[in-house]
Amino acid sequence: MQYTEEQIEKILELKESIIDKMEKHQEELDFLQKNLDILDVALKGSSFTKASSLPRKEVKEIEMKKEGKPESIPIKRNKDGKIIANAFVTPEQVSIIISEGIGLTDEIPPLRSFFIERIIGEMKKTDNVDVKDGKIEESSVIDCVINKNGPSIREIIIKNYRQKERLDEIINTATWSLTRMLENSIK
Repeated sequence: MQYTEEQIEKILELKESIIDKMEKHQEELDFLQKNLDILDVALKGSSFTKASSLPRKEVKEIEMKKEGKPESIPIKRNKDGKIIANAFVTPEQVSIIISEGIGLTDEIPPLRSFFIERIIGEMKKTDNVDVKDGKIEESSVIDCVINKNGPSIREIIIKNYRQKERLDEIINTATWSLTRMLENSIK
């Protein structure tokens, strides 16, 4: 198909107009992304309090029986006390088993962004420094595994928590995160 010179000029004008708009929107997107990055830094630095320092029910001291039977800690939704999961604690790991019918996926915030990346991730960073300093073996670094039934989370396993303070923080932040996930899944 042949175009007239006038049609070609209009096509070129349209192309230039589109490119200009794309550049303008890209500048706006870059501006918005920079502001989001600044807000993220500000939030990381000031607004979040470690879950272990929040006024919560204390996780009772875990005393394992000689046969190594895990201690069970119910994780309850704060507003109505409904059990949403159970944490089974051994000296080696915490297994948080989600209650039947809850149906949460690992894509619902704040599981990854808060619980896994911020809480477990910070513990892992500390452990990696301890490995470099020779304080612990690499096999003792904290780790988190999510097991699913289809898309739904069945259990969250945290291996090598090693300290009662960490156990408290894991249980408290799991309670907070799972409660928020339930609220976010309803929206």
